[in-house]
Amino acid sequence: MTETEEKIKKILNDIRPMLQQDGGDVEFISFENKVVKVRLKGACTGCAMSRITLKNGIERVLVKQIPEIKYIENIE
Repeated sequence: MTETEEKIKKILNDIRPMLQQDGGDVEFISFENKVVKVRLKGACTGCAMSRITLKNGIERVLVKQIPEIKYIENIE
């Protein structure tokens, strides 16, 4: 696992409790070509707000803290 992947996982672990409060979760899948791939789980999978959570929440935090990230993608 690369240093960047470890940073991503740490940030996701910091975010997870907020998602878990609402019955959701996020799982790190990979980091390739500056794209973070995750899987939204639990209540997040069927939630109409999951795209907003992914882009305005998780992606914003990751890109701010790790500038080499281009964007985040949910793998279903």
